[in-house]
Amino acid sequence: MNKKEILQDVRQRLRLGEKERLSPFATKSMHAIRRRDEEEIVSGHREHFSLDADRILHSRAYARYIDKTQVFYLVKNDHITHRVLHVQLVSKIGRTIGRLLRLNEDLIEAIALGHDIGHAPFGHDGEGFLSDLSQEFGLGHFLHNIQGVRFLDLIERKGVGWNLCLQVMDGILSHNGEVHNPALSPERDKDFERFEKEIETLTNDASYPVWPMTMEGCVVRMADTISYVGRDIEDAIRLGLIQRGDIPKQCTRILGDTNGTIVYTLVEDLTSESLEKPYVSFSAEVAEALWRLKEFNREFIYSNPRTKHQSHKIRLMFRLLFENYLKDLESGNEGSAIFTEFLDGMAPQYKDKNPPAMIVRDFIAGMTDDYFIRQCQENLIPQVISDHY
Repeated sequence: MNKKEILQDVRQRLRLGEKERLSPFATKSMHAIRRRDEEEIVSGHREHFSLDADRILHSRAYARYIDKTQVFYLVKNDHITHRVLHVQLVSKIGRTIGRLLRLNEDLIEAIALGHDIGHAPFGHDGEGFLSDLSQEFGLGHFLHNIQGVRFLDLIERKGVGWNLCLQVMDGILSHNGEVHNPALSPERDKDFERFEKEIETLTNDASYPVWPMTMEGCVVRMADTISYVGRDIEDAIRLGLIQRGDIPKQCTRILGDTNGTIVYTLVEDLTSESLEKPYVSFSAEVAEALWRLKEFNREFIYSNPRTKHQSHKIRLMFRLLFENYLKDLESGNEGSAIFTEFLDGMAPQYKDKNPPAMIVRDFIAGMTDDYFIRQCQENLIPQVISDHY
């Protein structure tokens, strides 16, 4: 056999191994669904979900994770969690749970790496500011899970997209770890038509519940919560917002009072409660403690006035930058960054199918915190010039 035949034989043996090794509730690689067949995938040696994880990892949107806020923005502290670390933690925790439950770790990794790729600069505050503007300009709600799908499916590769599997994009769309779910069961009967309908419905009704179509998607949704709930507490303690003794005793008694013990307890409980079952679930006691801990975080960390003292400035900057780029598009100002750094080389179908306000939103949503601030400085702050024009 030549090299290509050898690698394809390895791939075939891996597929046969999945049947023997994985749980009957796991998603097999051979069942991956794409919009378009690709010769590279059909004849190549990599499996579908593994290839998708690589595509996400090497995307431009993934590279921008490095300077996107997780919770605390405009804080000079090298040890505070940024978005890139969060997604790595979700991937690690998710794959650990998946391994114990005999699920498809490649699918878990792909969903985890891409799940927050649609976040705007300045975390959930930025998401809210951009959503308000989106509704004002007739675009519906801005939600980072929908935007993640847009980036990977419609914007990456200059508007061509990555042609990711339905199971991966569905996991990204339905990953909402902020919603408290003691248990999750997959809604397996999905296709691209239903997937697009869910996006349309969510755009108009942000409270519309969307559930993962795979067990792996359910695991990532749980891993999202597990990864941030204790980590945000550690960051808040490091910044002096709370003290460890402030954590409710009914939570620490069951979950522990450090991120390490909280993660370990939650992973252990979720795994033991979900073994050989067609759903994932926490025990009643742990689910109650987790809900109380998330409420504590919401009240004393996420809503803490000390974290919001500059939010009115950021809100104003979002509006002014949005209106500035919209004016540039409508006037054809091709020297603007929205032309030179976003639309340059973009596929015609992207420009034809999206109104100017949507193009502006896509550009701003993809910015890192630092790039957003630099754009505000360049576009909104008067520049000092020499002593003559």
